[in-house]
Amino acid sequence: KANVGTISGMSDLIESSGMASFVLSNGTQMSITNALYSTKSRRNLLSFKDIRRNGYHIETTNENGKEYLYITGNASDRKQILKKLPELSSGLYIMKIRAIESHNVMD
Repeated sequence: KANVGTISGMSDLIESSGMASFVLSNGTQMSITNALYSTKSRRNLLSFKDIRRNGYHIETTNENGKEYLYITGNASDRKQILKKLPELSSGLYIMKIRAIESHNVMD
């Protein structure tokens, strides 16, 4: 168990950690090691550090006055945009994913 700081303050949501694998809407499969797990949360959080530590990169850009976050990866030594996320009014970004059926959770 661990505490985590969120936009709402500190919380003891974290029950364990483990491998999280999911599929982006474009079909790209991402795997994050040491992802935090909570049955109490309706949504899961991924930090920039978690994403970068697993070989992906984060970029922000402004298109016509609207802020976007890109999750990028390298394929054949070329940068590829895996996901483009619009910024919410809260300053956060939201991404809908499909969970892969199997998952591992370690205490």
